[in-house]
Formats: sequence, C-alpha cells, structure tokens
Amino acid sequence: MKKVYEFDFRGRKIIVENGEVAKQANGAVLVRYGDTVVLSTAVVSKNANLLSDFFPLMVLYNEKLYSVGKIPGGFIKREGRPTENATLAARMIDRPLRPLFPSDFKNEVQIVNTVLSVDQDNSPEMTALFASSLATCISEIPFDGPVAAVKVGRVNGEFIINPTVEQAENSDIDLTVAGTYDAINMVESSAKEASEEDMLEALMFGHNAVKELIEFQQKIIDEIGKSKMEYEKLEIDDKLRSDVEDLCKEKLDAALRIKDKLEKYEAIDNVKNSVVDKYTQEYKNELDTDEFNQLITKVKLVLEDIEYELFRNIVVLEHTRADGREMDEIRPLSASIDILPRTHGSALFTRGQTQSLSITTLGALGEHQILDGLSIEDEKRFMLHYNFPAFSVGETGRYGAPGRREIGHGALGEKALAQVIPSEDEFPYTIRVVSEILESNGSSSQASICAGCMSLMAAGVPIKAPVAGIAMGLITSGDSYQILTDIQGMEDHLGDMDFKVAGTRNGICALQMDIKIKGITKQILSEALVQAKKARMQILDLIEDTIKEPRKEVSKYAPKTVTFMINPDKIKDVIGRGGDMITKIILESSNVKSVNDVNAVKVDLEDDGRVVIYHSDMDVINRTMEAINEVVREPVIGEIYTVKVVNVESFGVFVELWPGCEGFIHVSKLDKKRVNHPRDIVKVGDIVRAKAIEWDKKGKINLTLVFDDTEKKDTDK
Repeated sequence: MKKVYEFDFRGRKIIVENGEVAKQANGAVLVRYGDTVVLSTAVVSKNANLLSDFFPLMVLYNEKLYSVGKIPGGFIKREGRPTENATLAARMIDRPLRPLFPSDFKNEVQIVNTVLSVDQDNSPEMTALFASSLATCISEIPFDGPVAAVKVGRVNGEFIINPTVEQAENSDIDLTVAGTYDAINMVESSAKEASEEDMLEALMFGHNAVKELIEFQQKIIDEIGKSKMEYEKLEIDDKLRSDVEDLCKEKLDAALRIKDKLEKYEAIDNVKNSVVDKYTQEYKNELDTDEFNQLITKVKLVLEDIEYELFRNIVVLEHTRADGREMDEIRPLSASIDILPRTHGSALFTRGQTQSLSITTLGALGEHQILDGLSIEDEKRFMLHYNFPAFSVGETGRYGAPGRREIGHGALGEKALAQVIPSEDEFPYTIRVVSEILESNGSSSQASICAGCMSLMAAGVPIKAPVAGIAMGLITSGDSYQILTDIQGMEDHLGDMDFKVAGTRNGICALQMDIKIKGITKQILSEALVQAKKARMQILDLIEDTIKEPRKEVSKYAPKTVTFMINPDKIKDVIGRGGDMITKIILESSNVKSVNDVNAVKVDLEDDGRVVIYHSDMDVINRTMEAINEVVREPVIGEIYTVKVVNVESFGVFVELWPGCEGFIHVSKLDKKRVNHPRDIVKVGDIVRAKAIEWDKKGKINLTLVFDDTEKKDTDK
C-alpha cells in the first residue's frame, strides 16, 4: 500500500513515497525535494561472511542523464563509468552512514541511489543521503540512524540552508554537514578564507537544520519501520580474550611505542603472527575446517581489540604519542621547488614519513576539462589529480584507474587551492596540478595541498595567497579525549576522527571530517579548529621560506600568452570557411605542417571577441597576432589602398585589399568619363590604387579608383 509523507523544510517541500516502487528491496523510498527525485533502495544479503575483516557496505549514486534532459556524449549513448561527481557523491553518502552499522555486522549491504530528476536548486546529493538513511532505517537492516545532511551557504553575512544555484554563486562558504540528531559525524567544505569562528557557527547552524530532517525521518520510521533482523555474529568468550591478552599484551604495548613506522608495523605484525601461529599449531588438527577458521578469526579480532585499547590508553591516559611528539606538534618539515627541470612548476613537500611531489602544467583555455554530468557546470579550467602508488607505503598493489579514495583526496586538494586560483581574465590558462605521493604515513591529501601550492607559485601562477593543510585526529577513552595535530597512519587507523583543515593565513579554504564514532561535540570541533590553525601557520612559514611569492614569469617551457580583443563579428572571418583561415594562420605562423604538431601555436577565440594566443616562442605569438589582425583589419573611409583585381563583371570589379578583405568598385567609379565595360579599364590580376568611400547594406566596402596623385596618401604598406 502506497504511503506519502510531506514536510515543509525551510520553505521547500520534501515528499517521501513508500510502498509503490521497488517493493522487493528490504527498504525503498522515492524522495521528492522540489523537482529533484531520487529513488533509494537498501538490500541486505541473507548470509554473513563471519571471516571477513571488514563490513561489506556498497553505496552507489547512479546519475541518469535523462534527469537533466541530456543524452550521454561519446559513441556509446548510455551511462557508463561513474563521473567524478557521482563517485564523490557516493563517497559522501557512505561516510556518515558507515559508522552507524553494528561493528559485528558482516552481512553485505547495498544502498543504491538512482537520480531520476534533477532540479538544480534542490541538491540531488542531499536528497540521496536523506533517502539512503530512510531506506535503511525502515528496513530490517540493523542501523543506528537516522542520519541527514544539508548544505550551508553564506550570502552577505547571512547563513542559508541548501542555497539555490544563484545563492551558491554569491556564497563565500560551501559547507555540507551531516549527522545524527545528537552530533555531527561528517563535514565537507570549501570557503573563501572563512575564519574558524565563522566555520564553527556554520557547522552548528547546519546541524540544527539536520535535526529537523531527522525528526521527519523518525516519524516515518515509527510508522512503517520493520523490526530489525537477527544476524549471525562471532561470539568471543572471556577465556579466549584472557588467554590471548596474556600472550601478547606486553609485547604489543612495546611494539606500539616504536617510533619508526615500518619498524613499528613489522614488530606489531610479528607479535600478532606469533599468537596466530600458536593457535594454528595447537588446533589445526583438532577442529574441523569451519571451526578452525572461526577460531583464528576470533583470535585476530581479539588482537585488534587489544591493540586498539592499548593505543588509546597510551595516547589518552599517558598523553604519549608513539613517535614521542607533543599532542600539538608537527612532524619534521622540509620543502623544495624546481625538482623537475622541464615541467612548468614542481615542488616537493615532506612531513615526517609523508611526501608529495606536485607538478603544475599550464595549457591553453581550450584544454579545459569537459564535464558530462548532472551539474550546471560543464567545464573546469583548474584540476588537481592525486596518485597514491602502492610503493609509497612499501607494498605491492593494484595499478590502473584511480579509485574512490584517490578521486576524493584529489577533490579535497582541488577545493582548497581553487579558492586562490586567479580568474580566467587575470591568468588565461588551464591549470593542472598532479600530486604524486612518494611516501605516506598519514595525511597525504594535505601534503598534496602544500606541495601543490608551491608548484603553482613556482610555475608563475599568481595565486592570491599560499595555502597549507593539516590533518587533526581524535582519540577517545570513556569520557576522556585527546586531539592530535598532524596524525600519522596508525593514529588515523586506530583513532576516532580524521579532521582535515586547509587554508591561508586569513582563513579556511577547505574542510573535511570523517569519524568512526557516532558523533562529536561543538567543544571538540572548536578545539580542533584552534589547534589546526596553529599548525597551519607553521607550515605556511615553511612554504613562504621556500618560495616567498609566485614567480612573475612562467617557465620558458610553458606556453606564453597574449590576449587581445577583436570585433566579435570578425570571428567567423578568422576561422574561415571550414576553418581554412585559422589553419593557414597557425601553419604559417608556426612554420609547421600540421595543426597537431607539438610546436603549433594555439589560438582560443571567445564569443565576446577575445583572442588568446599560446606558444613558448614570443616571435611565433607575434606573427600569429599580426596575421589575425590582418584578417580582422577594417578599411577606413577616405583612406587609399593598393588593391588587387580579383574579378571583373559588367557592373564593376571586385578587388582584394588584403587577404580576407574584399571590396567593390562600381563601373561608374572606374573613370571620370563613362565606361562601356570594366575590362576596358582593368583586368584580373591588375594592381591599382583605390579609395574607400562607403559601406554597403551587406557590410562590404565600396571604393573608387584613384585617378591622380593629388589624393590622400596611400595607407597600404
């Protein structure tokens, strides 16, 4: 039976429908937010993989281009690999949901969001997160929800919930905040140098709106929610816990205090392996295969629990970090630029055992990225790409297309640096930054921001201010907690929060928070922001000591650029029929045989008449500019030109003033006396002198033959 629920959320209606579509899923809702429509389904496997060491949750965000009235581009006219936006949206939905499933729940869960209709003023991503939570909550899947999210903008000092497209364009904060009724558990933000106080206020403002959405969800759950399923789980008895603890606690505690990452990890693995080996030798032949595998899995889980508790006690109760640092101390820093001689800009940033080599490449505006997705934005001229090879952590691994993590880390770095990138008018280039992670032990995304910033400055990109990033952590133990600056890998893996803050000296440019507990308080957020600001200033000191300001000139290997304006009506003349004129200009100016030659000059023609020319050689740029100016050059009434006769008709002759510019001399203007036929005066190929006298209705210039030398001086060179 179909049920419909309505809620007026800050002046916009949310409608939830259940019971009509996707009825075979464990939970399904169709959510309408304005004209945005998302179908969310939650399905759980009947069987659990008790031997798995992770919870098999899959969250999908399926963009359907029909939702915005588009047909997919390319040769295959159907949706294929997820767009970057779809990947980021799925990741954003996953992050606040995942911590709310029971830690011992190992049944596979798939949450699928299908975007059916998009109203750009009503975020499909926020709608999908709301629907994902609700679909899961009304199902039999064990889940400690509901959870919801909103976007927060700020226009003219006023905070706005879920801003429209127009409001978002004028907003200086773009914040997504998700949480339960009691606490925030996910944050994603970019901002135009917002203060810590303003960002905290925006977070709390957003969370108050989240509470309204959760109350609406709860009413629906109370009415149609199913009873939660009983699920299979491993029961670990106290004796096994005690026995394993006796075998390893002391050794594991010592291993956790080793400072070097690889040495520490090796020592921890040795302790764990020795315990597993003992149980393997003792029970391999005594138990059947299933019982034995379950026993070993239990032993491994107990080892993880012991490591978890020991680590938390060391940090929270003893106030000690494994590498001996203070709680607010950054690992040793170093930085350098111009690592790679032939790139347009390069920089190496190292923080402890985390290292990013970032490279900036400058290209023509025409080399921007084309986006084939659901958003209004269809192109972008600034990109940051993040690569995380397995060797950076001393392992072998998969190589190929970037995964969700790489896309997510790249997007965070891009958000941070995009706030200081000059406008297209100020710097008419497409800009690509690539971060190659060479070594990693925590917060490589923030190292990418630091290295990326320096590579931009080294490349001569006039950024508005240097940007640095730092990752903060949180370790809780009962009611006590400890905030950590510059977390390393283990502090991230065993900790409760990964809180990344990037910005300039003036304020925050990007923010991202993920937590593994149910939520965190305003007090913790406030302390983390203050501690992060202190660390950010230290890193900015290092950046500015390495390169004080952006270089005034781009690299000699980067394309130089000249920008000038022409009459927009002349663009078609510069392009020519079928592109013949612009091709001729490029080939002749560059002295190449193909426009695809690496040495060919690049020319961007904008609809407003702006022309941007790119080449590493200024002489080539100047020749190209002169050739274009020759094409768009317009005759001046009253001036005399040396012209070439190109066609003779009974009513007059057509002449070429210069390549691409033709004029007409009427038969009556060929002589002072009557002319029977123009061929009596001139023939094709003749070079004559003519004065421009008027423009005809079609925009062509009319001329008169010059009969003596008393006329005005010839303007032709």
